[in-house]
Amino acid sequence: MADFQIGLQIEAQHMQNLFGSHDAYIKQIENDLHVIITDRNGEVRISGEQAAVNKAAKLVNELVELSRRGNRIQEQNVSYALELSRDGDEDALLEMDSECICHTIAGKPIKPKTLGQKKYIDAIRGKMIVFGLGPAGTGKTYLAMAMAITAFRNHEVERIILTRPAIEAGEKLGFLPGDLQSKVDPYLRPLYDVAPLAYMRGRTLDNAYIILDEAQNTTPAQMKMFLTRIGFGSKVIVTGDASQKDLAAGTQSGLDIAEKVLGKIGDIAFIRLTSKDVVRHPLVQKIVKAYEDYESRLGNRQAKGVRKDELRPRRNGTPFRK
Repeated sequence: MADFQIGLQIEAQHMQNLFGSHDAYIKQIENDLHVIITDRNGEVRISGEQAAVNKAAKLVNELVELSRRGNRIQEQNVSYALELSRDGDEDALLEMDSECICHTIAGKPIKPKTLGQKKYIDAIRGKMIVFGLGPAGTGKTYLAMAMAITAFRNHEVERIILTRPAIEAGEKLGFLPGDLQSKVDPYLRPLYDVAPLAYMRGRTLDNAYIILDEAQNTTPAQMKMFLTRIGFGSKVIVTGDASQKDLAAGTQSGLDIAEKVLGKIGDIAFIRLTSKDVVRHPLVQKIVKAYEDYESRLGNRQAKGVRKDELRPRRNGTPFRK
């Protein structure tokens, strides 16, 4: 390793935030960028190959600036900062931090944590209908709810409506004890004050912020019914994960059809979040990525199988069978 070194003066109150418990964050940066980082009486010294040292120094400065702004550095911040560094987008970290949607009751700011999330927020601000598509943990519903609360507080809308299709995830409602309400409640509990999607029929929703969650479990008819309920002064966010369908086998998802039918309409945006936008435990991000890769390989094999079948010789319009 070439002997190139940079020294950074960092205030003591930000040092622990930067280094993390048992120096975990610094070790993560060292391992990823192949540098050595040491603390000498309040001076952080970074040594190694010049290009790697310069990249590490810029990343450390970005994280320190996050700390100065009052953020508590977390593993997700460091992991995503390293990812941005690999793509040459280091400056995006502070740009995203400047984007505060609202604050929790405890005063904690709610901000986009990835470029995908920022694109999602920008689309919500600029479009009447936004489809947020992506795996679990990407903040689709959380950020949509934060935007809805902000709009309500600013008197941009008169109410917030949360809805989702009442569908079982692998078990039949009929086998559960209790009346219909007690059977439906478990599927509504994650979002408070929610009505099942079927109850939206016949309503026109003016001056409302409407969030349709778990949209992958809608049928095409339900999705059309929902989207045609929208009235004047309303904003709609539809969230879903196409890989988590609980529909009966052979049933088309309204979410899949909507993307094909509505993709070219100007005031509708489709934002795709990926494993890079997962803001839960880093292990969740790896799990989501592993499943994405597996499903991609599976889809490619199935597509090749279809193409092979199409190329087989035919007799009277019927393909030969082995």
